[in-house]
Formats: sequence, C-alpha cells, structure tokens
Amino acid sequence: MTLLSPRPWLAESLARDRTLTLFGLLMWAALLPAALAWGLDGRELRGLSVWLKPIKFMASIGLFALTTAWFIGLLPPAARERRAARSVVWLIVGFGGAEIAYITLQAALGQASHYNFSSPMHIALYSAMGFGALAMTASQPLLAWLILRHGRTDVAPAWRLAVLLGLVLTFVLGAGAGGLLGSMQPPAGAGLPLVGWHLGGGDLRPAHFLGLHAQQFLPLAGLAVVAWPARRARWALVLFAVFYAAAWAWALQRGLHGAVLTVPDAAG
Repeated sequence: MTLLSPRPWLAESLARDRTLTLFGLLMWAALLPAALAWGLDGRELRGLSVWLKPIKFMASIGLFALTTAWFIGLLPPAARERRAARSVVWLIVGFGGAEIAYITLQAALGQASHYNFSSPMHIALYSAMGFGALAMTASQPLLAWLILRHGRTDVAPAWRLAVLLGLVLTFVLGAGAGGLLGSMQPPAGAGLPLVGWHLGGGDLRPAHFLGLHAQQFLPLAGLAVVAWPARRARWALVLFAVFYAAAWAWALQRGLHGAVLTVPDAAG
C-alpha cells in the first residue's frame, strides 16, 4: 500500500465497510458547500458564523465513520455481516445523518440547534440529538466486544490492544464529557481559531474532543509501538491510556471551573 496515495487506502476502507466509508466521505464532501455558505452568509449566533457548527460536526462525524469502518476490518469478513456489526454501522449512519441534517437546517434558518429551548419542539429535538450522540459513542464498545470475541487472528497484539483501548475510552470519556456538556453551554464569542474553544474555563468542549478522539489517538500510539516486544508494547499502551485519561480529566476539571448550567427554565 503506497502511503502517499489515497487510492489504496480508500479501496481498503471500502472493502472493510462500504456503507460507513461512503457515509464518511459524504460528510466530508458536504464540507465544501458548507464552507461556501460560511463565506457568503454573514449571519452569526453568539458571535460566530451560523455555519461553523455544521462544518465542525461534518468533519467530526465523517472522521468517526471512516475510523469505525477501518476498525470493522479487524473482524473476519463473515463477522462483518452479522447483526451486531451491522448495528454498529447503522447506529452511526442513522443518528449521525439525522444530527447533521438538523444542525444544517437550523444553520440555514439562522437558529441554534444546541441549547435551543425556545419551544417544546426544539427542546425535544435537542434531547434527541443527545440520545443520538450517546448511541453513536455506544457503538464503539460494542465493536470492541466483537473484535475481542471474533477478531482476526493475524492482527498484531499491540495494534489490537490499542484499538480496543481506543474504542472503550471513546465511549467512557466521550460520553462522560458529552453528558455534562449537554447541560453546560460554552462561553459565547470567538475562542481558538476554527474550533472556537475557550481555554480559560467554563468550556467542556476540549474534554469532549479528547474523549471522542481517543478513537484515533490510542490506535496511533499502537502503530508507534507495534514493532516492539509484546510485553513492552502492552505496558507502553496501558501507560499511554492512563496519561490520556489524566489529560482528559484535567481538561474536564478546567471546563467545569466557571461552567454555567443551562436548562430550559433558565433559557428565557
């Protein structure tokens, strides 16, 4: 496989799971019209372009889908077609697609999708998005369990362990921060470029980011040690996971400092 060419990687991803790969690519393809809308539409919500949130979610859900497609390849071909594996796929496609559709619609209307308590309908849809996000992250430990039970035997132990740790931490850390973030709206206005984070406190998005992207960071650490002796690689990955969780806990503590509880009764 030529590292500099995307074509072999795309072909391999399609072979591992065609549905998730196409869905992830669709999310990334949608970035172009969303970026054009960002450049042409001057409307803002809380000091930021109405199109920034769809762009961030398209990029994130696309990466989430493509990474999951790659890890489904750790199952034998027959196991990929079983009901449990297809559940992983359709949890992401169904809830991810619905979330992007709603966020994009609200952006086009110039209205908030998150923390929008202006009507019972918006409250219900915001709650539904929270449930969908939880379902998508819950797909990851389900996939970890399938790999643990039915995974291919030709996979390097360090790579397998790194993927398992990443999938489990994605749910534990991602859902942990996400559950708190759902009721604590970040500060308004521009923060860091592109992501918009505020690092001075009151913003749980950095912790949420670390939680969700354990899906990528732990396997990348696995690639770095895959050629090491098995025992050394295993301990290195466990230590990396501990330090990663500690970094998430620090970011969570920083985010909780000064965070404001946002609930329907306080929305006005």
